[in-house]
Amino acid sequence: MGGAVAQRERSAAPGDMDLLTVGVEEEFLLVDPHTGVAVPAVDLVLEQVPAELRGQVEREFQTSQIEIGSPPGLELSSIRHSLGMLRRALSEAAERAGVRMLAIGTGPVDGPVPPVVDKPRFDEMIERFRLLVPGPGNNGMHVHVGVPDPETGVQVLNHVRPWLPVLHAMTANSPFARGEDTGYASWRSVEWEHWPSVAPTPYLESHEHYQRLIRQLIASGVMLDEGMLYWYARLSARYPTVELRIGDVCPSVDDAVLVAALVRALVATAMADIAAGRPAIRTDHHLLVAAHWRAAHDGLEGDGVDLTDGELCPSWELLDRLVERVRPELERHGDLAEVTDLLGALRRHGSGAARQRAVFARTGSLVDVARDVARQTRG
Repeated sequence: MGGAVAQRERSAAPGDMDLLTVGVEEEFLLVDPHTGVAVPAVDLVLEQVPAELRGQVEREFQTSQIEIGSPPGLELSSIRHSLGMLRRALSEAAERAGVRMLAIGTGPVDGPVPPVVDKPRFDEMIERFRLLVPGPGNNGMHVHVGVPDPETGVQVLNHVRPWLPVLHAMTANSPFARGEDTGYASWRSVEWEHWPSVAPTPYLESHEHYQRLIRQLIASGVMLDEGMLYWYARLSARYPTVELRIGDVCPSVDDAVLVAALVRALVATAMADIAAGRPAIRTDHHLLVAAHWRAAHDGLEGDGVDLTDGELCPSWELLDRLVERVRPELERHGDLAEVTDLLGALRRHGSGAARQRAVFARTGSLVDVARDVARQTRG
């Protein structure tokens, strides 16, 4: 719900040849290393974080969560370095505090729900929305890509919205909750939908339209402020970026780098389309809702909704189409070779949800699932 990225975005105007910056925010769960139950340990972990890294680490909504943010960069190697360094440092800090840090969408093991962080804004959210905190912590990944101005950003949101269910499926990483398999690949998505301002991004006529909707939603009571605009893609309220926030936090740095590269290429492709005068596809809202539900349910290993005709097809086929769509921008940003390698690894190992289920099928233990996720988190 917060944001730890110290964004100083330098971005491109539509049609020029500048490369786009990208930054990543990741949220993690803190659990007991012996039971896998979420624990309210964020303050203990923060005490153990090296002083020089504390500016890139912060509390999240619940005391069982912690968040990092990578500085924005042009090179995937810098994103990889930042995320890897921060994950290792926080994993070690968590161990010193007697807990374990997991890059997982929500807690797999049943237990008490940890309290919300003591912060006036969060207190007000609980007072208004009451029992909308259903689990031990919902942990997502937010990718920021620099845009030159809000009007261009709104047009980018229109262009990327039909592709977000594909990213939703590939980042599914929360099949277990309350001690059992939920039947969903991303249970975090289902829990997250309890908040009334969570929704696919609507088609927007202009930046003024975007601002008007925010004012109306705040007036309706479903949001306290612009920070509670939990659309799957939005303009950042703090930075000159578009922010795609549909995914579960990824289990490994490799997974996160892959998503960051695809998101940047998708935004750059949208900007190229805008410069060329190509209109965005006005996908029907209800079909988009259906596509996101299917992505949360099936993940990458099942079927997704083809938004060109409303029919089902394998999610991997939709992901392949996305990669082909953004290939020119992957090449222009120098990311194609790495993305190709990372996609190959994803095919071999499966999504985060598939990996968790494979461990559980082998051991029958959610503690073992948590242990394996911690191993991937740390790298």
